[in-house]
Amino acid sequence: MHEAAHDVSMLRDGVILLGSGLAFVLLFRKLGLGATLGFLVAGAVVGPHVLGVVGDAESKMGIAELGITLLLFVVGLELNPTRLWRMKQEIFGLGLMQVVGCGLAITAVVWGFAHFSVPAAFALGLPLALSSTAQVLPMLQSSGRMRTPFGERAFSILLFQDLSIVPLITIVAAMSRNPADANGPPGWLLALYTVLAVGGLILAGRFLLRPLFRLIGNLGEREMFVFAALFTVIASAAVMEALGLSTALGAFIAGVMLADSPYRHELEADVEPFRSILLGLFFLAVGMMLNLQAIAERPVFVALMALALIATKTGVIMAIGLAFRMTWRSALALGLLLSQGGEFGFVLFAQAQAGLLIAPDAASLFGAIITLSMATTPFLMGATRKFREEPVAKDQARDGPTADGANAIIVGYGRFGQTVGQMLLAQGIPVTLIDTDIEMIDIAGEFGAKVYYGDGTRLDLLRQAGAADAELILFCIDGDQIQPDMLEGVKEAFPNAAIYVRAFDRRALVRLKAASSVFVVREVLESAVKMARVAMRDLGIAGAEIDRAEETYRSRDKERLRIQIEAGDLRAARAMVAEQQPWGNDPR
Repeated sequence: MHEAAHDVSMLRDGVILLGSGLAFVLLFRKLGLGATLGFLVAGAVVGPHVLGVVGDAESKMGIAELGITLLLFVVGLELNPTRLWRMKQEIFGLGLMQVVGCGLAITAVVWGFAHFSVPAAFALGLPLALSSTAQVLPMLQSSGRMRTPFGERAFSILLFQDLSIVPLITIVAAMSRNPADANGPPGWLLALYTVLAVGGLILAGRFLLRPLFRLIGNLGEREMFVFAALFTVIASAAVMEALGLSTALGAFIAGVMLADSPYRHELEADVEPFRSILLGLFFLAVGMMLNLQAIAERPVFVALMALALIATKTGVIMAIGLAFRMTWRSALALGLLLSQGGEFGFVLFAQAQAGLLIAPDAASLFGAIITLSMATTPFLMGATRKFREEPVAKDQARDGPTADGANAIIVGYGRFGQTVGQMLLAQGIPVTLIDTDIEMIDIAGEFGAKVYYGDGTRLDLLRQAGAADAELILFCIDGDQIQPDMLEGVKEAFPNAAIYVRAFDRRALVRLKAASSVFVVREVLESAVKMARVAMRDLGIAGAEIDRAEETYRSRDKERLRIQIEAGDLRAARAMVAEQQPWGNDPR
Protein backbone atom coordinates (compact mmCIF):
# COMPACT_ATOMS: atom_id res chain seq x y z
CA MET A 1 0.00 0.00 0.00
CA HIS A 2 2.83 2.31 0.96
CA GLU A 3 4.68 1.55 -2.31
CA ALA A 4 1.53 2.28 -4.33
CA ALA A 5 1.12 5.63 -2.59
CA HIS A 6 4.79 6.40 -3.25
CA ASP A 7 4.36 5.60 -6.98
CA VAL A 8 1.30 7.87 -7.17
CA SER A 9 3.27 10.63 -5.44
CA MET A 10 6.15 10.26 -7.91
CA LEU A 11 3.77 10.42 -10.87
CA ARG A 12 2.00 13.44 -9.40
CA ASP A 13 5.31 15.22 -8.81
CA GLY A 14 6.41 14.36 -12.34
CA VAL A 15 3.24 15.78 -13.86
CA ILE A 16 3.51 18.98 -11.81
CA LEU A 17 7.23 19.50 -12.52
CA LEU A 18 6.98 18.80 -16.24
CA GLY A 19 3.80 20.84 -16.62
CA SER A 20 5.15 23.86 -14.73
CA GLY A 21 8.47 23.61 -16.54
CA LEU A 22 6.71 23.52 -19.90
CA ALA A 23 4.51 26.51 -19.04
CA PHE A 24 7.29 28.71 -17.67
CA VAL A 25 9.79 27.83 -20.41
CA LEU A 26 7.23 28.71 -23.10
CA LEU A 27 6.53 32.00 -21.32
CA PHE A 28 10.20 32.87 -20.80
CA ARG A 29 11.09 31.91 -24.37
CA LYS A 30 8.35 34.23 -25.56
CA LEU A 31 9.85 37.01 -23.43
CA GLY A 32 13.34 36.26 -24.77
CA LEU A 33 14.68 35.19 -21.35
CA GLY A 34 15.69 31.63 -22.22
CA ALA A 35 14.75 28.16 -21.02
CA THR A 36 17.21 27.99 -18.11
CA LEU A 37 15.60 30.86 -16.24
CA GLY A 38 12.16 29.41 -16.96
CA PHE A 39 13.07 26.11 -15.32
CA LEU A 40 14.57 27.85 -12.28
CA VAL A 41 11.50 30.01 -11.70
CA ALA A 42 9.15 27.04 -12.27
CA GLY A 43 11.02 25.03 -9.64
CA ALA A 44 10.89 27.92 -7.18
CA VAL A 45 7.13 28.41 -7.70
CA VAL A 46 6.08 24.76 -7.22
CA GLY A 47 8.75 24.12 -4.56
CA PRO A 48 8.41 24.16 -0.77
CA HIS A 49 8.98 27.91 -0.36
CA VAL A 50 6.06 29.16 -2.54
CA LEU A 51 3.20 26.79 -3.44
CA GLY A 52 4.70 23.75 -1.72
CA VAL A 53 3.07 21.26 -4.12
CA VAL A 54 6.32 19.37 -4.79
CA GLY A 55 8.96 18.48 -2.22
CA ASP A 56 12.07 16.35 -1.70
CA ALA A 57 14.26 18.41 -4.01
CA GLU A 58 17.39 16.58 -2.83
CA SER A 59 16.29 13.19 -4.21
CA LYS A 60 15.28 14.78 -7.50
CA MET A 61 18.64 16.54 -7.65
CA GLY A 62 20.41 13.17 -7.44
CA ILE A 63 18.64 12.02 -10.63
CA ALA A 64 18.85 15.39 -12.31
CA GLU A 65 22.64 15.57 -11.92
CA LEU A 66 22.75 13.04 -14.74
CA GLY A 67 21.84 16.03 -16.90
CA ILE A 68 25.16 17.69 -16.00
CA THR A 69 26.93 14.40 -16.72
CA LEU A 70 25.33 14.15 -20.16
CA LEU A 71 26.12 17.82 -20.84
CA LEU A 72 29.82 17.13 -20.22
CA PHE A 73 29.60 14.08 -22.50
CA VAL A 74 28.21 16.25 -25.32
CA VAL A 75 30.93 18.85 -24.66
CA GLY A 76 33.51 16.06 -25.00
CA LEU A 77 31.97 15.00 -28.31
CA GLU A 78 32.52 18.55 -29.61
CA LEU A 79 36.26 18.29 -28.95
CA ASN A 80 37.41 17.09 -32.33
CA PRO A 81 41.23 17.06 -32.03
CA THR A 82 41.68 19.10 -35.23
CA ARG A 83 39.31 21.83 -34.10
CA LEU A 84 40.74 21.78 -30.58
CA TRP A 85 44.26 22.29 -31.91
CA ARG A 86 43.19 25.15 -34.16
CA MET A 87 41.45 26.93 -31.28
CA LYS A 88 44.12 26.14 -28.68
CA GLN A 89 45.17 29.78 -28.19
CA GLU A 90 41.61 30.94 -27.53
CA ILE A 91 40.70 27.95 -25.36
CA PHE A 92 43.81 27.72 -23.20
CA GLY A 93 44.78 31.39 -23.40
CA LEU A 94 41.58 33.41 -23.43
CA GLY A 95 39.65 30.79 -21.45
CA LEU A 96 42.28 30.33 -18.75
CA MET A 97 42.71 34.07 -18.26
CA GLN A 98 38.94 34.53 -17.98
CA VAL A 99 38.42 31.83 -15.34
CA VAL A 100 41.44 32.86 -13.25
CA GLY A 101 40.93 36.62 -13.65
CA CYS A 102 37.19 36.59 -12.97
CA GLY A 103 37.54 34.02 -10.19
CA LEU A 104 40.09 36.07 -8.26
CA ALA A 105 38.32 39.39 -8.87
CA ILE A 106 34.92 38.08 -7.71
CA THR A 107 36.50 36.32 -4.73
CA ALA A 108 37.97 39.69 -3.68
CA VAL A 109 34.53 41.34 -4.07
CA VAL A 110 32.83 38.65 -1.96
CA TRP A 111 35.54 38.79 0.71
CA GLY A 112 35.69 42.57 0.83
CA PHE A 113 32.00 43.50 0.70
CA ALA A 114 30.16 40.43 2.05
CA HIS A 115 32.67 39.75 4.87
CA PHE A 116 33.00 36.00 4.30
CA SER A 117 36.10 34.08 5.38
CA VAL A 118 38.80 33.55 2.76
CA PRO A 119 37.93 29.84 2.14
CA ALA A 120 34.21 30.71 1.90
CA ALA A 121 34.96 33.63 -0.43
CA PHE A 122 36.93 31.28 -2.70
CA ALA A 123 34.13 28.68 -2.58
CA LEU A 124 31.68 31.39 -3.71
CA GLY A 125 33.87 33.48 -6.00
CA LEU A 126 35.37 30.72 -8.15
CA PRO A 127 31.97 29.26 -9.20
CA LEU A 128 30.69 32.75 -10.05
CA ALA A 129 33.51 33.08 -12.61
CA LEU A 130 31.69 30.51 -14.76
CA SER A 131 29.04 31.58 -17.27
CA SER A 132 25.93 29.78 -18.47
CA THR A 133 26.70 27.50 -21.42
CA ALA A 134 23.01 26.53 -21.54
CA GLN A 135 22.03 30.20 -22.00
CA VAL A 136 24.86 31.64 -24.12
CA LEU A 137 25.17 28.98 -26.85
CA PRO A 138 21.48 29.21 -27.91
CA MET A 139 21.84 33.01 -28.03
CA LEU A 140 24.86 32.71 -30.35
CA GLN A 141 23.09 30.17 -32.55
CA SER A 142 19.86 32.16 -32.84
CA SER A 143 21.78 35.31 -33.78
CA GLY A 144 23.81 33.47 -36.43
CA ARG A 145 27.15 34.33 -34.77
CA MET A 146 28.24 30.83 -33.77
CA ARG A 147 30.67 30.49 -36.69
CA THR A 148 32.03 34.05 -36.55
CA PRO A 149 35.35 34.95 -34.88
CA PHE A 150 33.34 36.55 -32.05
CA GLY A 151 31.30 33.37 -31.61
CA GLU A 152 34.43 31.22 -31.63
CA ARG A 153 35.98 33.27 -28.84
CA ALA A 154 32.82 33.02 -26.74
CA PHE A 155 32.66 29.27 -27.39
CA SER A 156 36.34 28.87 -26.48
CA ILE A 157 35.80 30.53 -23.11
CA LEU A 158 32.69 28.44 -22.40
CA LEU A 159 34.58 25.30 -23.39
CA PHE A 160 37.45 26.07 -21.04
CA GLN A 161 34.93 26.84 -18.29
CA ASP A 162 33.42 23.40 -18.80
CA LEU A 163 36.90 21.86 -18.67
CA SER A 164 37.67 23.76 -15.46
CA ILE A 165 34.76 22.19 -13.56
CA VAL A 166 36.86 19.25 -12.42
CA PRO A 167 39.80 21.27 -11.01
CA LEU A 168 37.37 23.71 -9.37
CA ILE A 169 35.54 20.81 -7.69
CA THR A 170 38.93 19.53 -6.53
CA ILE A 171 39.84 22.96 -5.09
CA VAL A 172 36.55 23.21 -3.20
CA ALA A 173 36.94 19.64 -1.90
CA ALA A 174 40.50 20.38 -0.76
CA MET A 175 39.22 23.30 1.39
CA SER A 176 36.48 21.14 2.96
CA ARG A 177 35.90 21.40 6.71
CA ASN A 178 33.74 18.27 6.81
CA PRO A 179 35.33 15.55 8.99
CA ALA A 180 33.87 12.91 6.66
CA ASP A 181 35.87 14.39 3.81
CA ALA A 182 38.99 14.36 5.93
CA ASN A 183 38.79 10.57 6.10
CA GLY A 184 38.98 10.36 2.32
CA PRO A 185 42.13 9.51 0.37
CA PRO A 186 44.97 12.07 0.30
CA GLY A 187 45.37 14.41 -2.63
CA TRP A 188 48.33 12.55 -4.18
CA LEU A 189 46.32 9.34 -4.21
CA LEU A 190 43.35 11.10 -5.86
CA ALA A 191 45.73 12.45 -8.50
CA LEU A 192 47.03 8.92 -9.14
CA TYR A 193 43.46 7.59 -9.31
CA THR A 194 42.64 10.32 -11.83
CA VAL A 195 45.57 9.48 -14.12
CA LEU A 196 44.85 5.74 -13.97
CA ALA A 197 41.12 6.21 -14.51
CA VAL A 198 41.61 8.55 -17.48
CA GLY A 199 44.14 6.18 -19.02
CA GLY A 200 41.84 3.21 -18.46
CA LEU A 201 38.89 5.00 -20.03
CA ILE A 202 40.96 5.96 -23.09
CA LEU A 203 42.06 2.33 -23.57
CA ALA A 204 38.48 1.13 -23.09
CA GLY A 205 37.31 3.62 -25.69
CA ARG A 206 39.86 2.47 -28.24
CA PHE A 207 39.59 -1.30 -27.77
CA LEU A 208 36.02 -1.78 -26.48
CA LEU A 209 33.74 1.13 -27.38
CA ARG A 210 34.62 1.62 -31.04
CA PRO A 211 34.27 -2.12 -31.86
CA LEU A 212 31.00 -2.14 -29.91
CA PHE A 213 29.55 0.77 -31.90
CA ARG A 214 30.81 -0.76 -35.16
CA LEU A 215 28.95 -3.99 -34.31
CA ILE A 216 25.75 -2.09 -33.46
CA GLY A 217 26.06 -0.04 -36.64
CA ASN A 218 26.30 -3.22 -38.71
CA LEU A 219 23.14 -4.53 -37.05
CA GLY A 220 21.30 -1.31 -37.95
CA GLU A 221 19.46 -1.16 -34.60
CA ARG A 222 19.00 2.49 -33.65
CA GLU A 223 17.56 1.60 -30.23
CA MET A 224 20.75 -0.28 -29.40
CA PHE A 225 22.73 2.85 -30.24
CA VAL A 226 20.73 4.75 -27.62
CA PHE A 227 21.34 2.01 -25.05
CA ALA A 228 25.05 1.89 -25.86
CA ALA A 229 25.39 5.69 -25.65
CA LEU A 230 23.72 5.86 -22.23
CA PHE A 231 25.74 2.85 -21.05
CA THR A 232 28.96 4.57 -22.10
CA VAL A 233 28.13 7.77 -20.20
CA ILE A 234 26.82 6.12 -17.03
CA ALA A 235 29.54 3.45 -16.90
CA SER A 236 32.30 6.08 -17.27
CA ALA A 237 30.69 8.21 -14.56
CA ALA A 238 30.27 5.18 -12.28
CA VAL A 239 33.95 4.27 -12.59
CA MET A 240 34.96 7.76 -11.52
CA GLU A 241 32.43 7.83 -8.66
CA ALA A 242 33.75 4.50 -7.35
CA LEU A 243 37.22 6.06 -7.15
CA GLY A 244 35.90 9.14 -5.37
CA LEU A 245 36.42 11.34 -8.43
CA SER A 246 34.10 13.57 -10.45
CA THR A 247 31.42 11.78 -12.46
CA ALA A 248 31.47 14.75 -14.85
CA LEU A 249 35.13 13.99 -15.65
CA GLY A 250 34.25 10.41 -16.55
CA ALA A 251 31.49 11.51 -18.92
CA PHE A 252 33.75 14.14 -20.46
CA ILE A 253 36.51 11.61 -21.15
CA ALA A 254 33.93 9.27 -22.70
CA GLY A 255 32.86 12.07 -25.04
CA VAL A 256 36.45 12.91 -26.02
CA MET A 257 37.13 9.23 -26.74
CA LEU A 258 34.36 9.25 -29.35
CA ALA A 259 34.79 12.83 -30.65
CA ASP A 260 36.79 11.73 -33.69
CA SER A 261 34.80 8.57 -34.37
CA PRO A 262 32.31 8.14 -37.25
CA TYR A 263 29.50 7.80 -34.66
CA ARG A 264 29.80 11.26 -33.16
CA HIS A 265 26.75 12.87 -34.79
CA GLU A 266 24.53 9.83 -34.18
CA LEU A 267 25.58 9.78 -30.50
CA GLU A 268 24.88 13.49 -30.10
CA ALA A 269 21.45 13.11 -31.67
CA ASP A 270 20.60 10.10 -29.48
CA VAL A 271 21.82 11.61 -26.19
CA GLU A 272 20.43 15.11 -26.78
CA PRO A 273 16.80 14.40 -25.70
CA PHE A 274 17.96 12.77 -22.44
CA ARG A 275 20.42 15.59 -21.78
CA SER A 276 17.79 18.27 -22.37
CA ILE A 277 15.18 16.58 -20.14
CA LEU A 278 17.57 15.84 -17.28
CA LEU A 279 19.21 19.27 -17.50
CA GLY A 280 15.74 20.82 -17.30
CA LEU A 281 14.97 18.65 -14.26
CA PHE A 282 18.27 19.79 -12.73
CA PHE A 283 17.30 23.44 -13.02
CA LEU A 284 13.82 22.65 -11.66
CA ALA A 285 15.42 21.00 -8.61
CA VAL A 286 17.77 23.96 -8.14
CA GLY A 287 14.78 26.31 -8.22
CA MET A 288 13.03 24.17 -5.60
CA MET A 289 16.07 24.37 -3.33
CA LEU A 290 16.26 28.18 -3.42
CA ASN A 291 15.40 29.48 0.05
CA LEU A 292 13.19 32.39 -0.97
CA GLN A 293 12.66 33.43 2.63
CA ALA A 294 16.38 34.02 3.09
CA ILE A 295 16.39 35.98 -0.17
CA ALA A 296 13.36 38.04 0.88
CA GLU A 297 15.15 39.02 4.08
CA ARG A 298 18.10 40.46 2.11
CA PRO A 299 16.81 41.63 -1.29
CA VAL A 300 19.18 44.61 -1.44
CA PHE A 301 22.20 42.33 -0.88
CA VAL A 302 21.09 40.01 -3.67
CA ALA A 303 20.51 42.88 -6.11
CA LEU A 304 23.80 44.65 -5.31
CA MET A 305 25.86 41.45 -5.48
CA ALA A 306 24.26 40.53 -8.81
CA LEU A 307 25.16 44.01 -10.09
CA ALA A 308 28.70 43.64 -8.76
CA LEU A 309 29.02 40.21 -10.41
CA ILE A 310 27.90 41.55 -13.79
CA ALA A 311 30.11 44.64 -13.60
CA THR A 312 33.18 42.70 -12.44
CA LYS A 313 32.93 39.98 -15.07
CA THR A 314 32.17 42.45 -17.86
CA GLY A 315 35.17 44.59 -16.90
CA VAL A 316 37.62 41.68 -16.57
CA ILE A 317 36.50 39.93 -19.78
CA MET A 318 36.59 43.21 -21.71
CA ALA A 319 40.14 43.84 -20.53
CA ILE A 320 41.20 40.32 -21.55
CA GLY A 321 39.51 40.76 -24.94
CA LEU A 322 41.42 43.98 -25.53
CA ALA A 323 44.65 42.16 -24.61
CA PHE A 324 43.78 39.64 -27.36
CA ARG A 325 43.46 42.53 -29.88
CA MET A 326 39.68 42.60 -30.06
CA THR A 327 38.06 45.95 -30.80
CA TRP A 328 36.61 47.62 -27.72
CA ARG A 329 33.08 47.12 -29.03
CA SER A 330 33.58 43.38 -29.54
CA ALA A 331 35.35 43.07 -26.19
CA LEU A 332 32.44 44.84 -24.47
CA ALA A 333 29.94 42.56 -26.24
CA LEU A 334 31.90 39.48 -25.12
CA GLY A 335 31.98 40.73 -21.54
CA LEU A 336 28.25 41.41 -21.44
CA LEU A 337 27.42 38.08 -23.10
CA LEU A 338 29.39 36.15 -20.45
CA SER A 339 28.60 38.40 -17.49
CA GLN A 340 26.06 36.08 -15.84
CA GLY A 341 26.67 33.23 -13.43
CA GLY A 342 26.29 29.71 -14.77
CA GLU A 343 24.56 26.43 -14.06
CA PHE A 344 27.73 24.81 -12.73
CA GLY A 345 27.78 27.42 -9.97
CA PHE A 346 24.89 25.54 -8.34
CA VAL A 347 26.91 22.31 -8.47
CA LEU A 348 29.93 23.95 -6.83
CA PHE A 349 27.78 25.68 -4.20
CA ALA A 350 26.33 22.29 -3.26
CA GLN A 351 29.89 20.93 -3.00
CA ALA A 352 30.92 23.88 -0.79
CA GLN A 353 27.85 23.42 1.40
CA ALA A 354 28.60 19.70 1.83
CA GLY A 355 32.16 20.63 2.80
CA LEU A 356 30.85 23.01 5.50
CA LEU A 357 32.49 25.99 3.79
CA ILE A 358 29.22 27.92 3.42
CA ALA A 359 25.83 27.78 5.16
CA PRO A 360 22.65 26.68 3.31
CA ASP A 361 21.33 30.26 3.44
CA ALA A 362 24.48 31.52 1.71
CA ALA A 363 24.07 28.88 -1.00
CA SER A 364 20.47 30.07 -1.54
CA LEU A 365 21.48 33.74 -1.60
CA PHE A 366 24.22 33.22 -4.16
CA GLY A 367 22.03 30.85 -6.16
CA ALA A 368 19.55 33.72 -6.40
CA ILE A 369 22.39 36.02 -7.48
CA ILE A 370 23.20 33.64 -10.36
CA THR A 371 19.52 33.46 -11.29
CA LEU A 372 19.15 37.24 -11.30
CA SER A 373 22.32 37.68 -13.36
CA MET A 374 20.97 35.20 -15.93
CA ALA A 375 17.77 37.21 -16.20
CA THR A 376 19.69 40.41 -16.99
CA THR A 377 21.76 39.06 -19.91
CA PRO A 378 19.08 39.23 -22.65
CA PHE A 379 18.11 42.74 -21.51
CA LEU A 380 21.74 43.92 -21.43
CA MET A 381 22.45 42.51 -24.90
CA GLY A 382 19.30 44.10 -26.30
CA ALA A 383 19.80 47.48 -24.62
CA THR A 384 23.43 47.84 -25.77
CA ARG A 385 23.03 46.46 -29.32
CA LYS A 386 23.40 49.77 -31.17
CA PHE A 387 26.20 50.87 -28.88
CA ARG A 388 28.15 47.61 -29.42
CA GLU A 389 27.76 47.32 -33.20
CA GLU A 390 30.81 48.20 -35.25
CA PRO A 391 30.13 51.22 -37.49
CA VAL A 392 30.03 50.32 -41.17
CA ALA A 393 30.89 52.79 -43.87
CA LYS A 394 28.28 53.27 -46.60
CA ASP A 395 30.65 52.06 -49.29
CA GLN A 396 32.03 49.19 -47.21
CA ALA A 397 30.36 45.79 -47.04
CA ARG A 398 30.19 44.07 -43.69
CA ASP A 399 32.32 40.92 -43.45
CA GLY A 400 30.30 37.72 -43.50
CA PRO A 401 30.70 34.93 -40.96
CA THR A 402 33.80 32.75 -41.16
CA ALA A 403 32.70 29.16 -41.91
CA ASP A 404 34.55 26.82 -39.61
CA GLY A 405 32.10 23.98 -40.19
CA ALA A 406 30.96 22.45 -43.43
CA ASN A 407 29.24 24.43 -46.18
CA ALA A 408 27.71 21.20 -47.48
CA ILE A 409 26.30 18.05 -45.88
CA ILE A 410 26.22 14.91 -48.02
CA VAL A 411 23.95 12.12 -46.82
CA GLY A 412 24.99 8.85 -48.44
CA TYR A 413 28.62 8.29 -49.44
CA GLY A 414 28.30 5.45 -51.92
CA ARG A 415 29.35 5.58 -55.57
CA PHE A 416 27.05 8.54 -56.24
CA GLY A 417 27.84 10.52 -53.08
CA GLN A 418 31.58 9.96 -53.50
CA THR A 419 31.58 11.66 -56.91
CA VAL A 420 29.55 14.60 -55.62
CA GLY A 421 31.69 14.95 -52.49
CA GLN A 422 35.03 14.71 -54.25
CA MET A 423 34.03 17.36 -56.79
CA LEU A 424 32.95 19.75 -54.04
CA LEU A 425 36.16 19.07 -52.08
CA ALA A 426 38.23 19.66 -55.23
CA GLN A 427 36.72 23.14 -55.33
CA GLY A 428 37.73 23.72 -51.69
CA ILE A 429 34.18 23.47 -50.30
CA PRO A 430 34.12 22.00 -46.75
CA VAL A 431 31.89 18.92 -46.64
CA THR A 432 30.41 16.78 -43.84
CA LEU A 433 29.80 13.18 -44.95
CA ILE A 434 27.17 10.93 -43.32
CA ASP A 435 26.34 7.28 -44.02
CA THR A 436 25.09 4.14 -42.26
CA ASP A 437 27.28 1.56 -44.04
CA ILE A 438 30.00 0.65 -41.54
CA GLU A 439 32.11 -1.26 -44.10
CA MET A 440 32.05 1.69 -46.48
CA ILE A 441 32.93 4.10 -43.62
CA ASP A 442 35.97 1.98 -42.73
CA ILE A 443 37.12 1.77 -46.36
CA ALA A 444 36.65 5.53 -46.86
CA GLY A 445 38.74 6.10 -43.72
CA GLU A 446 41.61 4.12 -45.25
CA PHE A 447 41.62 6.65 -48.12
CA GLY A 448 41.57 9.64 -45.77
CA ALA A 449 37.85 10.47 -46.02
CA LYS A 450 36.08 11.22 -42.73
CA VAL A 451 32.56 9.77 -42.91
CA TYR A 452 30.25 9.98 -39.87
CA TYR A 453 27.84 7.22 -38.98
CA GLY A 454 24.16 8.14 -38.71
CA ASP A 455 20.75 8.29 -40.31
CA GLY A 456 20.97 11.53 -42.29
CA THR A 457 17.22 11.65 -42.88
CA ARG A 458 16.67 12.51 -39.19
CA LEU A 459 16.26 16.22 -38.47
CA ASP A 460 17.96 15.99 -35.08
CA LEU A 461 21.04 14.35 -36.57
CA LEU A 462 21.21 16.89 -39.40
CA ARG A 463 21.02 19.64 -36.77
CA GLN A 464 23.89 18.03 -34.84
CA ALA A 465 25.89 17.86 -38.08
CA GLY A 466 25.57 21.64 -38.54
CA ALA A 467 22.71 21.83 -41.04
CA ALA A 468 21.54 25.13 -39.52
CA ASP A 469 24.76 26.75 -40.80
CA ALA A 470 25.15 24.73 -44.02
CA GLU A 471 24.43 26.15 -47.47
CA LEU A 472 23.86 22.78 -49.16
CA ILE A 473 22.23 19.53 -48.08
CA LEU A 474 22.63 16.76 -50.65
CA PHE A 475 20.77 13.46 -50.26
CA CYS A 476 22.77 10.94 -52.30
CA ILE A 477 21.20 7.84 -50.76
CA ASP A 478 20.89 4.69 -52.87
CA GLY A 479 17.42 3.25 -53.48
CA ASP A 480 14.00 4.80 -52.99
CA GLN A 481 14.27 6.02 -49.37
CA ILE A 482 13.51 9.75 -49.57
CA GLN A 483 9.92 10.91 -49.02
CA PRO A 484 8.40 14.33 -49.87
CA ASP A 485 7.18 15.00 -46.31
CA MET A 486 10.69 14.39 -45.00
CA LEU A 487 12.10 16.91 -47.49
CA GLU A 488 9.47 19.47 -46.50
CA GLY A 489 10.49 18.99 -42.86
CA VAL A 490 14.16 19.49 -43.75
CA LYS A 491 13.37 22.64 -45.75
CA GLU A 492 11.29 24.04 -42.89
CA ALA A 493 13.94 23.25 -40.27
CA PHE A 494 16.88 24.58 -42.36
CA PRO A 495 15.46 27.28 -44.67
CA ASN A 496 18.88 28.70 -45.58
CA ALA A 497 20.14 25.45 -47.12
CA ALA A 498 19.56 24.46 -50.74
CA ILE A 499 18.41 20.82 -50.93
CA TYR A 500 19.46 18.35 -53.64
CA VAL A 501 18.12 14.80 -53.95
CA ARG A 502 19.21 11.74 -55.90
CA ALA A 503 16.08 10.07 -57.32
CA PHE A 504 16.12 6.34 -57.98
CA ASP A 505 13.97 6.50 -61.10
CA ARG A 506 11.25 8.48 -62.91
CA ARG A 507 8.59 7.36 -60.43
CA ALA A 508 10.62 8.73 -57.53
CA LEU A 509 11.22 12.00 -59.39
CA VAL A 510 7.48 12.50 -59.99
CA ARG A 511 6.79 11.80 -56.32
CA LEU A 512 9.59 13.99 -54.97
CA LYS A 513 8.71 16.98 -57.13
CA ALA A 514 5.77 17.49 -54.76
CA ALA A 515 8.36 18.88 -52.34
CA SER A 516 8.90 22.56 -53.13
CA SER A 517 12.31 24.20 -53.60
CA VAL A 518 14.13 20.88 -54.00
CA PHE A 519 16.43 20.01 -56.93
CA VAL A 520 16.01 16.35 -57.92
CA VAL A 521 18.41 14.38 -60.16
CA ARG A 522 17.68 10.97 -61.75
CA GLU A 523 20.69 8.85 -60.91
CA VAL A 524 21.10 7.02 -64.28
CA LEU A 525 19.86 9.61 -66.78
CA GLU A 526 23.17 11.28 -67.66
CA SER A 527 25.11 8.02 -67.82
CA ALA A 528 22.42 6.50 -70.09
CA VAL A 529 22.55 9.52 -72.41
CA LYS A 530 26.35 9.25 -72.45
CA MET A 531 26.22 5.57 -73.40
CA ALA A 532 23.71 6.26 -76.21
CA ARG A 533 25.96 8.99 -77.62
CA VAL A 534 29.01 6.70 -77.63
CA ALA A 535 26.99 3.87 -79.22
CA MET A 536 25.74 6.13 -82.04
CA ARG A 537 29.26 7.48 -82.59
CA ASP A 538 30.61 3.93 -82.95
CA LEU A 539 27.88 3.27 -85.54
CA GLY A 540 29.36 6.10 -87.63
CA ILE A 541 26.61 8.65 -87.04
CA ALA A 542 27.79 12.26 -87.38
CA GLY A 543 28.26 14.38 -84.29
CA ALA A 544 25.61 16.92 -85.34
CA GLU A 545 23.08 14.11 -85.74
CA ILE A 546 23.97 12.74 -82.31
CA ASP A 547 23.48 16.20 -80.78
CA ARG A 548 20.11 16.50 -82.55
CA ALA A 549 19.00 13.09 -81.26
CA GLU A 550 19.98 14.02 -77.69
CA GLU A 551 18.22 17.39 -77.91
CA THR A 552 15.06 15.74 -79.27
CA TYR A 553 15.06 13.14 -76.50
CA ARG A 554 15.63 15.70 -73.76
CA SER A 555 12.90 18.07 -74.97
CA ARG A 556 10.34 15.25 -75.28
CA ASP A 557 11.37 13.79 -71.95
CA LYS A 558 11.09 17.21 -70.27
CA GLU A 559 7.58 17.77 -71.65
CA ARG A 560 6.52 14.26 -70.69
CA LEU A 561 7.86 14.74 -67.18
CA ARG A 562 6.05 18.07 -66.83
CA ILE A 563 2.72 16.41 -67.66
CA GLN A 564 3.38 13.52 -65.27
CA ILE A 565 4.36 15.83 -62.40
CA GLU A 566 1.31 18.04 -62.87
CA ALA A 567 -0.97 15.00 -62.85
CA GLY A 568 1.00 13.23 -60.15
CA ASP A 569 0.66 10.04 -62.22
CA LEU A 570 3.26 8.24 -64.33
CA ARG A 571 0.54 7.11 -66.77
CA ALA A 572 -0.54 10.68 -67.58
CA ALA A 573 1.76 10.90 -70.65
CA ARG A 574 1.08 7.36 -71.86
CA ALA A 575 -0.34 8.46 -75.22
CA MET A 576 2.62 10.75 -75.82
CA VAL A 577 5.03 7.90 -75.11
CA ALA A 578 3.20 5.56 -77.47
CA GLU A 579 3.44 8.11 -80.30
CA GLN A 580 7.09 8.89 -79.80
CA GLN A 581 8.54 5.57 -78.59
CA PRO A 582 6.83 2.41 -79.79
CA TRP A 583 8.24 0.22 -77.02
CA GLY A 584 6.02 1.98 -74.46
CA ASN A 585 6.38 3.44 -71.01
CA ASP A 586 9.83 4.02 -69.62
CA PRO A 587 10.02 4.43 -65.83
CA ARG A 588 13.56 5.80 -65.80
